[in-house]
Amino acid sequence: MKTVNSLSGGKTSSYIAANYPADYNVFALVRTDDKKCIYPDAKVRQIVSDKIGKEFIGTLEMDEIINTILDLEQFIGKKIIWLSGVTYEGLLGLPQNNVLPSPIRRYCTALLKNKPIFDWCRNNLKNEICEMRIGFRANEQNRANNVLKKCINGILYDKYIYSKNPSGTNKWKTIPYSKPTFPLIKNNIYKDNIELYWKDKPVRFATLNNCVGCFHRHPALLRKLWDSHTKKMQYFADLEKNRKYPNDTLKADESLTYERIKNWNIQTELSFDDFNECDSGYCGL
Repeated sequence: MKTVNSLSGGKTSSYIAANYPADYNVFALVRTDDKKCIYPDAKVRQIVSDKIGKEFIGTLEMDEIINTILDLEQFIGKKIIWLSGVTYEGLLGLPQNNVLPSPIRRYCTALLKNKPIFDWCRNNLKNEICEMRIGFRANEQNRANNVLKKCINGILYDKYIYSKNPSGTNKWKTIPYSKPTFPLIKNNIYKDNIELYWKDKPVRFATLNNCVGCFHRHPALLRKLWDSHTKKMQYFADLEKNRKYPNDTLKADESLTYERIKNWNIQTELSFDDFNECDSGYCGL
């Protein structure tokens, strides 16, 4: 059984890449076509375009995640396979996505992160089930259990379009593709172990993982991000302003539009350390 390390760009999954060598390391990048969110270094944009086999304009994650994966590849001395499916705009343009993603409609993770990995496994492992290592730490057994609940006899399944019906509708096939494992839980590795490991290592990490405007984030954190990542936060605010349905918002609470959050007057100075990992969205798994 081939082993695959699923990387998100955070310190935890990067720790797995550095300490649990696998047959393959894969990373799924969220892209945007919006040139207001363009990645500033043209040479690096070309490097990323070459790696994913598609034009890379920018990402809705923090730009530093590009440095992370490039640095990590050099640090572990092994290739990291960059993946990317549709752009965020392409995601919203799919017929089934007539409302914005939100905590109760979390299709963005499934289609931007999980699907590219599934497609790569199906196309490159010849339908062989792989061991997929996921970066949950020793105190995150509940998250591991949530993944295992989706399994049948310990195996994850997914579906893909394999043909067309005479009417033009899609024919779908469901296949098994991975056995999820959690080496950090097995080996009792906690966050402090990981932070200590990366201290003084030559890998640059973003302050936060996943999309800057992720709807899972606390509104106070989103307000702070307006100051440091204004263009990307405006991107998400514009999604709400331009969507088909007036009350279609990224947050489940329709009163918490991103434009309203932008105008909050925060009385206390907050740092990113004031927020916990529940604000991350748990993407890239």
